Amino acid sequence: MFSLRQIANLAVRGARSKHSLPDLPYDYAALEPVISREIMTLHHTKHHQTYVTNLNAAEEKLKSAVEKGDVSTQISLAPAVKFNGGGHLNHSIFWQNLSPSSSDPSADLCTAINNSFGGLENLKTQLSAATVAIQGSGWGWLGCEPKTGLLRIATCGNQDPLQATTGLVPLLGIDVWEHAYYLQYKNVRADYVKAIFDIVNWKDVSERYQKAKAC
Repeated sequence: MFSLRQIANLAVRGARSKHSLPDLPYDYAALEPVISREIMTLHHTKHHQTYVTNLNAAEEKLKSAVEKGDVSTQISLAPAVKFNGGGHLNHSIFWQNLSPSSSDPSADLCTAINNSFGGLENLKTQLSAATVAIQGSGWGWLGCEPKTGLLRIATCGNQDPLQATTGLVPLLGIDVWEHAYYLQYKNVRADYVKAIFDIVNWKDVSERYQKAKAC
């Protein structure tokens, strides 16, 4: 839950600018056959757009409540800001984490992966197991401890943002809400999680790791 100071800061930031749906860095069909055009189109234009729309609406109400000194309303809006803000943050990372073009982890990231997991395949195995095991909807994450640079695997329920929830800087996220895969993989979440590693944008993950180490 956000503190009142954090809520007020969100209201001020929201008053400065509206959030918008980010463009995808590839075509909706570019990730086929791993993720179909239909899923990508619905996921981006419907689900992510809904988080953006609802976040803007919640922040507008929050701004009004802060201006009026209405603490009760500020508190009541915190869940909507967290859920929709998390959905916007998580998906904005997710789109960049994926790519139709193959890439490899940087040398620095490979070293960190080896130190934390004993190799890339072990990382995939452990992250997959944790992600598949999420009960209900949520996200599996590879995160970085900002002070040590150590890598950690974590999961978050619903749209809880990784950094606000655990303190880890998000590097790679796997969305296991059913809207991310059900039209194609039905109830076999494990097949979706296994396949998604074929389209991971390790260049993006590596760049996020370098920034996280600098924090």
